[in-house]
Amino acid sequence: MQEEKRFKYWQWRVIICSMIGYAMFYFVRKNFSFAIPILQEEYGITNASFGIIMTLGGLIYGVSKFVNGILGDRTNPRWHLALGLIVCVGTSVVLGFSDKISVMVTGQTEGAGFVRGMIIVMAAMYIVNQIFQGCGFAPCNHLMVSWVPPHELATKMSIWNTSHSIGAFVVAVICGYITKWQLCFWVPAAISAFGVLFIIATLRDTPKSVGLPELPKVKGELDENENKDPKVFRKFLMQKVFLNPIIWVLAITDLFVYIVRFAILDWGPKLLTDMGLDQSIAGWTVGIFEVAGCAGMLAAGVISDKLFGSKSQRVCAIEMALVAVCLIALHFVQDINSPVLFLAILAIAGFLLYGPQALLGVIASNQATKKAASSAVGLIGLMSYLSTIVTGYGFGALADRFGGWHWIFIVMSGIAVVGTILIATVWNLKDPSISEKKI
Repeated sequence: MQEEKRFKYWQWRVIICSMIGYAMFYFVRKNFSFAIPILQEEYGITNASFGIIMTLGGLIYGVSKFVNGILGDRTNPRWHLALGLIVCVGTSVVLGFSDKISVMVTGQTEGAGFVRGMIIVMAAMYIVNQIFQGCGFAPCNHLMVSWVPPHELATKMSIWNTSHSIGAFVVAVICGYITKWQLCFWVPAAISAFGVLFIIATLRDTPKSVGLPELPKVKGELDENENKDPKVFRKFLMQKVFLNPIIWVLAITDLFVYIVRFAILDWGPKLLTDMGLDQSIAGWTVGIFEVAGCAGMLAAGVISDKLFGSKSQRVCAIEMALVAVCLIALHFVQDINSPVLFLAILAIAGFLLYGPQALLGVIASNQATKKAASSAVGLIGLMSYLSTIVTGYGFGALADRFGGWHWIFIVMSGIAVVGTILIATVWNLKDPSISEKKI
């Protein structure tokens, strides 16, 4: 009984503290979107230029998430997480000095050459930031599958997944009241610096590291001795992840989920200011989208475990279909000039969208088992961040070409429909961990 109480204490400590740690990554990631409208007003930088930066950064992040997913199954998650965050803090600080660095490099204080220099500096720092942003999710996923048994994973992973929505919400509100683009980088960086110390002080990697027994392994899973043999591990990885058609279905579905998600998060502040809203109100609006997403993730996890017998793919299919309906509604609501109605539908879309965003990783983790869970999620992350090819330059150029955002909502709704059809193909997927004994 005493051991069970200790396990629950440490389990929830790891969940909550890793949530706070991962939220800090979003402080020094999503702040870039709120600097964009201020930079555009001050320097006249185009949507397409920022779109290219976001596309490059997103692709790099996808690769980084994939690489770190594989590393995450073999490294200490506490130090992995802390290293990534401290570098991201540093890049955010440097981003705030982009104008000064451009002056040093170009010798100009204004004009096209100066602006090009700024764009190059911001692109370089944003890419470095995205490389080390990949150190965020993989170690946290490793922590979750090490501390949470599969029959509880959908619910508790949904709780954990609110971390990025909490981080994005708080930074959206903070940056919404900032009128200088430099402070959009420096203020979140200062807060996240404390997050590095928090991660080191509070997290522990496995139950064994605090004198508790490890979770029982899933039937047929790689055992501890085999895991030490690189050749055996690579074979296991190929079978469970890279040659697993179910993982690929989940990965491609997540690509479509992320196109919709990033279109709103990356371009939301610009879209809303184009509609005539103040920067602070735009910040609250995007923040509310994230809050609704938190509620949606929690609801999706509970519904999946309690009503659908942990068949999370069914919840994903239903919610993606409803997201498509919301996006069509947003297309028409833009012309009504009703910010309240727009916000209400956007919040509903966030509630529905973040269910699949959280649950696809849960399905993948259970399919790959805990020894390859981070690798599976890393592969899914690589695919999902290919979405920035569409949401970055693609949507930015489309908005410049047509002078608005109507076509973007039409495209997003079609993408949501395709995602619905794809995830529905695994409607009757069985959970390989179903034979595991509950603890």
